[in-house]
Amino acid sequence: MSVLRSIEQKIEGLFEGLFGRAFRTNVQPVELARKLVKEMEDHRTVSVSRVYVPNEYTVYLSPVDREQFADYESSLRAELQEYLAEHARREGFALLTPPTVRMETDADLSMGEFGIATRMVQGERPKTDGPAPIQQVEPGATMIYRPTSPLPPDGPAPDVALAQEVVTLTVGGKRREITSRRVVIGRSKDCDVQITDPNASRRHAELRQEGSAYWLIDLDSTNGMTVNGHRTARAKLDSGDVITIGSTDLLFERRLLE
Repeated sequence: MSVLRSIEQKIEGLFEGLFGRAFRTNVQPVELARKLVKEMEDHRTVSVSRVYVPNEYTVYLSPVDREQFADYESSLRAELQEYLAEHARREGFALLTPPTVRMETDADLSMGEFGIATRMVQGERPKTDGPAPIQQVEPGATMIYRPTSPLPPDGPAPDVALAQEVVTLTVGGKRREITSRRVVIGRSKDCDVQITDPNASRRHAELRQEGSAYWLIDLDSTNGMTVNGHRTARAKLDSGDVITIGSTDLLFERRLLE
């Protein structure tokens, strides 16, 4: 089991175990963790040789939601910080300091809604005669997340098990499940998805997951590629899109398991 999945299970445990009775809203620990990771990836900054991501995250909660977390907030924040740090390590992102998660109350939010603001903050450094420290980056716009379905007024606590998504590529009638964030497509037997097409390059294209989105990126192929008949070097994919490499069609699909 990966370290990241282990941490995620701990966060799930905050809801399902000891803290289960406290979270009687649509704001769920696992949802917070995954939205924080989304904000990390959406606010990447590419440097000369590194990809920097925010290291300070402020979660804004409605008064009702914040009150529910009162007795367990420090444990939840620690798990979220560990989750962010492990995700950054796994993806090779650079952090100026270990990530910190703060929680604030926002009276304008309704129960089940929450906001996330990010900042890239230079940590304190001892005074030296060296270069001046990096200036703090101004916080970006706060992203507001709302529950996807209304909360029953007196219903049971919501189920924290998020729907599992399955991503597939279908080639020649054979469906292949995509389980990694980067998948190379091409003629070489070393490719993750091999296509026996003389018009395809050995390493033709890459299917890449960035946050919650999937992108198709041309790897400087000889003959290029099209998505739904449109020639492109980089395209964001939607379920049902048809990728054409040489004379080979690949069907990209995303679906939720029941």
